[in-house]
Amino acid sequence: MAARKEIDGSASVPAFYGKELRWKREAVGLTLRQAVEGSFYGVSYLSEIERGQRRMPLDLAKHMDQVLRTDGFFTRRCEDVRKAKRGLVAPYFEDALEMETHARDIEEWNPMLLPGPLQLEPYIRGIILAVDPLEPEVTVKAKVTARRDRAWVFEDAAGPASWAVLHESILREPIVEDDAMAEQLAHVAAVARRRRFIPQILPCNAGAHPFMMGSTFFMSFSDAPPMVYTEGMFSGQLIDDPGVVTRYQQAYNRLRAAALSPAVSLRMIEQAAEDYGNGNHARRRERSRLADEQLQHGT
Repeated sequence: MAARKEIDGSASVPAFYGKELRWKREAVGLTLRQAVEGSFYGVSYLSEIERGQRRMPLDLAKHMDQVLRTDGFFTRRCEDVRKAKRGLVAPYFEDALEMETHARDIEEWNPMLLPGPLQLEPYIRGIILAVDPLEPEVTVKAKVTARRDRAWVFEDAAGPASWAVLHESILREPIVEDDAMAEQLAHVAAVARRRRFIPQILPCNAGAHPFMMGSTFFMSFSDAPPMVYTEGMFSGQLIDDPGVVTRYQQAYNRLRAAALSPAVSLRMIEQAAEDYGNGNHARRRERSRLADEQLQHGT
């Protein structure tokens, strides 16, 4: 039998919280399985909370307070733990980021940008500096590193099964120089070719479709209910209501039906990368600019 691993409660607020949870559970003589009985969560989920590796959802905190008879202790303090974990990502994305590391499957919709774990440094820099041109270089570098650290989501063989629907404008409207865009799209295609994720392109002429708004992604787990995360420019929301999650999933299924097939989408990504690399995209852009000028001058 593996030796029991002690928890260092001084390592972080989540570790302190988890250690207290384990102590209370063991004090009343409950196993992990007995403690989660009657909740929607699995044994591994609770174990990771006790080790400071996972956040405590509010509904599970209420369940543990009831089971352990702790008078609301864990319910009152789970928000404190969440606040203590702030770092280089936006506060509203922190919980989703943590859940991402435990997801079994991820399905994503992006109307304007490539998914974060697929982004290379020039693309990441372009996004960061577009939001805040005065961002200190040391912070930019740290944010780039933090985002590249998420590459495992799409590139690790042990990562979640992933599906991404991307709007065609992501391929046609570059946010970095053409050579960097060529490298970026070639990277996306290479990851897809290794069967690490399935891409679908929603064409510009698709008309009205679900999710005509900000990015959305779904996460399903082996030991917890599914979740939806939606994000706008300066806000994000995690949704766990089963009925609402189901409606989002149904809408996503309709979105996938409106998108091009994975095989056609992958060829389109590869062609876009080639066009940026050989100058075709720049030439088309110049022809379009000249046509617009002629139209404006009535010639």
